[in-house]
Amino acid sequence: MIRAGFLDAESRQDLIELARDGTTEHRLARRANALLLLDKGWSCERTAEALYLDDDTIRTWHGLYKEDGIEGLVDFGYEGGACRLNLEQQEKLKLWITQTLPRTTRQIGAWIEQEFEIVYQGRSGLIALMRRMGMVYRKPKTVSRKLNVEKQKAFIEAYNALLNGLSDDEAVLFGDAVHPTHAVRPVGCWGPEDTPLVVEQNSGRDRLNIHGAIDLETGKSCMIEALTVNAVSTIALLSAIEAFYPNKRKIHLFLDNARYHHAEMVQEWLSRPDCRIVLHFVPTYCPHLNPIERLWGLMHRNVTHNKCYAKFNDFCTAVLGFLREEVPKNWQKYADSVTDNFRVINPKDFRVLA
Repeated sequence: MIRAGFLDAESRQDLIELARDGTTEHRLARRANALLLLDKGWSCERTAEALYLDDDTIRTWHGLYKEDGIEGLVDFGYEGGACRLNLEQQEKLKLWITQTLPRTTRQIGAWIEQEFEIVYQGRSGLIALMRRMGMVYRKPKTVSRKLNVEKQKAFIEAYNALLNGLSDDEAVLFGDAVHPTHAVRPVGCWGPEDTPLVVEQNSGRDRLNIHGAIDLETGKSCMIEALTVNAVSTIALLSAIEAFYPNKRKIHLFLDNARYHHAEMVQEWLSRPDCRIVLHFVPTYCPHLNPIERLWGLMHRNVTHNKCYAKFNDFCTAVLGFLREEVPKNWQKYADSVTDNFRVINPKDFRVLA
């Protein structure tokens, strides 16, 4: 029995495009269609009946794919299924792709035609060629061009030293501001192929300003709703944190380098003799070193993705309720998504696109 869900997202998309591509050879399109039906949970017998084939053929196609991927489907057992480029041409193509990083198979096909006078009629052959050559389609991530590796290392070392020397009457929090907009964020989801999906969108664009902090040990959060995030809201947050921890002798709060966090009135508030808060600052351009950034992403996944709130007040209630109540109450569920498992990001470890 072939279990459903054996395709990963990338492979499934490749097969969908092969099945829908009008220029794809009919036999290859049928093989792609059969695998997609098997992946949905259809049996070999049901798939064979739908495609007017026998179930042993379906099992053979599945075996070819499991062994060699799309290359196995492309090979029809005769010489024409072999790669149309010789080894020297493949090496030249691989070098060109490595240097130029083309965005589409259309660009690759045009280059092959211009360079070698070999024409690929459809995407299927080009996809098989790319896989055979060890090339994959991927989306680059963004990274700040001003990242300082040594400052990241120093911050992580200092943070770990602080934790190792922390006493029972001290606490550590991470703070930041977030500005969720009263709008739906449409995201992809699974559903029946023949059912069009939409999500209602509200017409407002009101924004909720939150200045908050999270304790990674307990999941407790302190979230201040503000008209404007500035030095005043910073002091309001610091005051709320002190009130939240009446029995802590010292409270360490890590923040980014926003100007209002360094404001003169904030410094004056911190200089009070009885102030129990000590500020620490994350290196500039390093949001990955502030776990609360992950909390904001978690909030969006749970509150704004594919969810419409007709009234702004309902939206605010949902956002603040998640941050103030849901997260602390179910911290074991969310803790792995909001961690201080820091790493150093070095641009030299990546191929930076020009």
